[in-house]
Amino acid sequence: MRILLTNDDGIHAHGLTALEQIARTLSDDIWIVAPETDQSGLAHSLTLNHPLRAREVGEKSFAVTGTPTDCVIMGVRQLVDGPVDLVLSGVNAGQNVGDYVTYSGTVAGAMEGTLLGIKSIALSQSYNFDGSRNIPWETSEKLAPELLAKLIDVDLPKDTLINVNFPNCPPEEARGHAIVTQGKFEHGLGIGERADGRGHPYYWLEFIGKPPIHQPGTDIDALVNNQIAVTPVRMDMTHHQILDRLSQELGG
Repeated sequence: MRILLTNDDGIHAHGLTALEQIARTLSDDIWIVAPETDQSGLAHSLTLNHPLRAREVGEKSFAVTGTPTDCVIMGVRQLVDGPVDLVLSGVNAGQNVGDYVTYSGTVAGAMEGTLLGIKSIALSQSYNFDGSRNIPWETSEKLAPELLAKLIDVDLPKDTLINVNFPNCPPEEARGHAIVTQGKFEHGLGIGERADGRGHPYYWLEFIGKPPIHQPGTDIDALVNNQIAVTPVRMDMTHHQILDRLSQELGG
């Protein structure tokens, strides 16, 4: 099985090293195509206004001057020798649950693999930010191999990916996995205004949202309960339940 790894935290991220360790429990044919620099929050974006460059950083390992989406396309269409059987994206430093999925470059890497007809899984490791990044990487490193071995045998519908989030706890405190839906946050991004050394203003996006209320059956709640959140995500964003009503109201 040939596996392509990517991420949004960049080629030198610890989570990518963790992902390679996880992937090698599944196969010896591992290829890495990841962004040259941190591309967090760029979602499913493409680089269209300047060329992409690929730098070989090791055997079957490349850094690309682009987004996670660019990396998957470059890997599948240009860099990997032969067809790719599985795309793994991550392991992201931080959870990608609820509405944050729409911003996530990690999930976008799996989206692009899915669009290319390849089974794709996004992986993220949650942690609490208390002024420093104390990320329990050992949780995803220890628990992901067994879970992935099962997930890769699941026959998924067309245009469906799997989003996996590991809880912020030691691996021995994790309480199994839960198959869950996406939860819902209040909009949690604000603008912080600051001043540079000459007094000119500049702005920084800041997380300001409150913790979500109890949401049984969601990815958010699974992490609160120290469970691995496993969510199937489909590329079709049509709101099928409203099609008939919208057609009637518009006379179509």
